[in-house]
Amino acid sequence: MPSKLFPRFDLNSLAGFAAILLWSTTIAFVRSLSEQVGGLTTAAAVYLIGGLFCLLRLGVRGDATRMFRRLPLRYLFGCGALFVFYMLALYLAVGMAKSRQQVLEVGLMNYLWPALTIVFSLFLLNKKAGLLLFPGALLAVAGIFFVIGQEVSISWTSLAGNFAGNPLAYSLGLLAAIFWALYSNLTRRWAESSGGGVELFIPATGVFLLAFRLLNPEPSSWTIQAGLEAVFLGGVTVVAYILWDRAMRKGDVVLVAAFSYLTPLFSTFVSCLYLGISAGISLWIGCIMIMAGSILSWISISDQKTSGIR
Repeated sequence: MPSKLFPRFDLNSLAGFAAILLWSTTIAFVRSLSEQVGGLTTAAAVYLIGGLFCLLRLGVRGDATRMFRRLPLRYLFGCGALFVFYMLALYLAVGMAKSRQQVLEVGLMNYLWPALTIVFSLFLLNKKAGLLLFPGALLAVAGIFFVIGQEVSISWTSLAGNFAGNPLAYSLGLLAAIFWALYSNLTRRWAESSGGGVELFIPATGVFLLAFRLLNPEPSSWTIQAGLEAVFLGGVTVVAYILWDRAMRKGDVVLVAAFSYLTPLFSTFVSCLYLGISAGISLWIGCIMIMAGSILSWISISDQKTSGIR
């Protein structure tokens, strides 16, 4: 019988772990592609290519109409809107950042979503929190500070100062984290047994990002490398979101969310390898803090004796 510290990982939760690992590999490629064609162009291209993959997948399956008719309308429109708004808020926040430091700090705002996912599960999924939840979450978030500090020095003073100077960008970064935490929990609450709608959400996101890109032109220089990176990112994006959707509907939401704290750590490791960045001591300190905080956050959560989350 598995214990809390040594759980039996079912395939649904493992799908969430795989999604996190896939997302971690994309950060370096997104940065490389953005430097060539621009951030907004990268976002639009990736989700349009991903949307094409989704439509092809639906066409091959041949049962798309019947499948989507089974989806609850509150999930289709509610979670669909949260999915699209998350992407728009995140890329708007990054686009409004005035420096590389602000880009990383806005990213830090977005990395609050694992903690918010766990907190929202208390209200939306009828979970019960122990005393270790908030110390664990704070420890993990502090570890993320250290990991992001691998590339540029970030402090509470710099964060507060930049927030005051560019409040809209930072607020959108935080709003993105709230949207994704709500999406993850409500996917479980509204679509646990009806199937997912990611194959519709990704194309819709691509259309919205394309419209935003057309309204905000930026210089782009497409090369064979840029094209290959865009195709790779589009494919990985589709696979990762399908796996995440499965984990949120059928897996251990809290366990996967706690593991998600490691996303910036994994992405930094991949960036160090792909972009030739050397790892500093702050990375290893952050690694220990994130792992400890993730474990504390996870073991502090349990199910309520009564259900009724519908």
